[in-house]
Amino acid sequence: MRYRTRLRGLGGLRVRLVLAFVLVALVSAVTATALAYRESRTAVLQRKQDAVRTDFKNRVEQAAADFDVPADEVALTRLAGGVADGLGGEDTFVVATYRSRTATSDASADRSRITPELRAAVRTRNRMSFQRVERHGRPYLAIGTPVTFDGAAPSGLDVYAVTSMRAESEDTAGLLDAVRDGIVPVVLLAAVLALLAAGTVLRPVRELGRATRRHAAGDLGTRVRVRGRDELAALARDFNETAAALEASVAELREQDARAKRFVADVSHELRTPLTAMTMVATVLDEDADALPPDTAHAARTVSAETARLARLVDDLMEMSRFDSGAARLHLTATDLAEAVRTTLSLRALTGHVRTELPAGVRAMVDRRRVDVIVANLVGNALRHGAAPVTLALTTDPAGDWLTIEVADRGPGLPPEILAHVFDRFYKADTARTRSEGSGLGTAIALENARLHGGTIEAADRPGGGAVFTLRLPWRQVREESR
Repeated sequence: MRYRTRLRGLGGLRVRLVLAFVLVALVSAVTATALAYRESRTAVLQRKQDAVRTDFKNRVEQAAADFDVPADEVALTRLAGGVADGLGGEDTFVVATYRSRTATSDASADRSRITPELRAAVRTRNRMSFQRVERHGRPYLAIGTPVTFDGAAPSGLDVYAVTSMRAESEDTAGLLDAVRDGIVPVVLLAAVLALLAAGTVLRPVRELGRATRRHAAGDLGTRVRVRGRDELAALARDFNETAAALEASVAELREQDARAKRFVADVSHELRTPLTAMTMVATVLDEDADALPPDTAHAARTVSAETARLARLVDDLMEMSRFDSGAARLHLTATDLAEAVRTTLSLRALTGHVRTELPAGVRAMVDRRRVDVIVANLVGNALRHGAAPVTLALTTDPAGDWLTIEVADRGPGLPPEILAHVFDRFYKADTARTRSEGSGLGTAIALENARLHGGTIEAADRPGGGAVFTLRLPWRQVREESR
């Protein structure tokens, strides 16, 4: 049971709340990290780009002031070197082109970093253009601008610069690593906060659960504490109000039931004395009926039969009242069950009507009178309401814990709507039948006698037709006796 409770806890509300908190915190942290990285990277690269563009523009204007066109390759090389001197950082070079001539500040530089798209943009737009390129996994910024003299038309001189942005890329990568490393503490903190929040939220829920289980166990006086004014507090108040109403209703029903049982017991007790006198008179009339006129004899016999039936009903009511009040007690004796069953059938002249399977040597500590009542009722019902052959079998389970008496018939069986009420008091399967030979309490008394022994009686339909009633009694008393 404890293991199943732990398994249920793994998928409980606490776990779901913690997972929800952690998931929200994780998504928020990742989103914030992505946004921060993007903004930081954009800001760093934009700052680098603006600084290089401004510096490049100033150096080109300064170098162009002393430059004459048309230019030869020597002049272009001097111009490229002058612009490149101090521009950017490491891995920076400048390329100057004049018509078909090209010169660079670093002869070993990879001029493919200046793409055809950038060259075309400089020539067609006639203004400074830039492009970010990547070679061998390293980022670069390429800038190009046309050179004009005194605001005149383009001179045909174009200057390009390429500078590395590796330092800025490493800075943004370091920022990303730092923010990413901060996600773990954030998630852990979220988990701790979630546990605290879940404990606060689930505490009243657990109290409600405990109170509900106590109510289910019969403790209707259980209430829960109301804390605060939130929805859980409103739920607690509603629970307390419902519990109070339920407790009052159950108390009223119990009082009514107790009054009804006392009434039945009192009436039955009060009827015992007059019924005793009536039974004596009816017995005398029944014995002298043969000497009376026919009509008078019939009336005498009818009075005698009805008086006997009323006496049995009162006896059954008294027996049920003892069960209801808890006054019924077992008087256990060592009993040979096979012999007890044969005696029950013999006393009621039922031996020839029942096929029995009664193994010898089955002894148990039982209340013999109550077992007699049970067997007589089950066999009598099978004969009255079922069909021959009626069988009775006594068996024991291999473990030696239970013994079973099974009574079966070959009648029409019991419909499901009757099976559910077959042990109810005064229940009649045929509602049109207002009178019966019995009191209507026989099966109820039989079940109470079985329960008093710690056993039970089960009713079912046989697969081949008919009804079967199974009495199960514990066999612990025999073990105790043998010790």
